[in-house]
Amino acid sequence: MSTHLIQDWTSSDVPMKYGASQSVQYKVYKKGTRLYQEIRDIDDREIHTLELPQGIALEKSSYEVLLRYVLVDVVNS
Repeated sequence: MSTHLIQDWTSSDVPMKYGASQSVQYKVYKKGTRLYQEIRDIDDREIHTLELPQGIALEKSSYEVLLRYVLVDVVNS
């Protein structure tokens, strides 16, 4: 199954619920017909991999919104 890079590793400081922020890096790639956003901390440890809905094509700002959603609502809840 082939993997196609949509967005290479991008660093981001994600604001959290109570004033703190979390520094992470993420990439977006397509594997076969599925699209994924992989999130890692700054020490390169995997935090979460999110499978994006079929047919979705987003801008960088939309990936940042998904990144915050995953960190605030999925990982830290």
